[in-house]
Amino acid sequence: MRISSISENKNFEKRISITPEIAKKYISLGFQVSLLKNYAEHLGVKDELYKNLGVEIFNDNKELIASSDILLQVGLPEDVNINEIKENKTLVGILNPYINNEKLKKLSEKKINLFSLELLPRITRAQSMDILSSQANLAGYKAVIDSFASFEKAIPMMMTAAGTISAAKVLVVGAGVAGLQAIATAKRMGAIVFATDVRMASKEQVESLGGKFLTVEGSENLETEGGYAREASEVFKIKQEELLKETLKKIDIVICTALIPGKKAPVIIKEEMIHGMQSGSVIYDLAAIQGGNTSLTEVDKIVEKDGVKIMGERNILNRLPLTASNLYAKNVFNFVSNLYNKETKQINVNLEDEIIDKTLIK
Repeated sequence: MRISSISENKNFEKRISITPEIAKKYISLGFQVSLLKNYAEHLGVKDELYKNLGVEIFNDNKELIASSDILLQVGLPEDVNINEIKENKTLVGILNPYINNEKLKKLSEKKINLFSLELLPRITRAQSMDILSSQANLAGYKAVIDSFASFEKAIPMMMTAAGTISAAKVLVVGAGVAGLQAIATAKRMGAIVFATDVRMASKEQVESLGGKFLTVEGSENLETEGGYAREASEVFKIKQEELLKETLKKIDIVICTALIPGKKAPVIIKEEMIHGMQSGSVIYDLAAIQGGNTSLTEVDKIVEKDGVKIMGERNILNRLPLTASNLYAKNVFNFVSNLYNKETKQINVNLEDEIIDKTLIK
């Protein structure tokens, strides 16, 4: 079977799905591997390295897609490439069915197997394939680094002959994978860290990393069976707003990571809350592409309001493309290995396997 990947639109996505290390693993499984010319050149990886491993390099997208049995991508390919995917072939990636529903429906009608990896169940067996965790982990780290770089004061407490410099206070909104990494990174750099989340199970995790968990009085556990956050009630939202409004007055840096799968990001930090923050404070909104956790977030812009900077990129992982690609490619390889029957050397769409059933777009 031939496994392939075409280049992503580099204006929005610099990650790749097949690294040289992973190409070697696919070949050892018995796959033929094909890539488009200059596939990873933007990451400093020359075609020659792939060729030396046994990878075939194509000059034309159309020819490459037509010859592929399995196409591995980060995002859904552009329309001009989608139409080239043949019947009974397989497409694996972050297909975002909530946004791309109509396009995916047409592909499904062509009997193309569509696997969207952000739909993976949160079970032990799927951990090595969990692209949300591996990528969110990096996003949480990078959000802290970038927000600290924009903050015009020192982060850790310093005792000097000229006086004591107070440690910066950081609030992490949402204590999922990205939030927990943000807490850990901020603590390592000497900040005092607070965190809030609608899932009460997060309290222990936050405190184990040295953060202080902010609890809304009378709060309920808003965690789904799959381990994700579900939407809060109106009463909870009002109580959370009151808590945040007072907390934000003494916070220097806010990292927003709150997302609800398949829905617009919840607006947690309102404009009047930002008005009450100290001038010079920074908010980094990792939920920007899904509408943002603040009412003022704009994608790929730094918005300044009352001296507060609000930052939010379309794809923060484009600033760590090598590391992100290495982890993503390993996740995808583990998924394909589970999907591939080594005896028949065919894809086995076994719907009794929860991993396959949950990720297959029907």
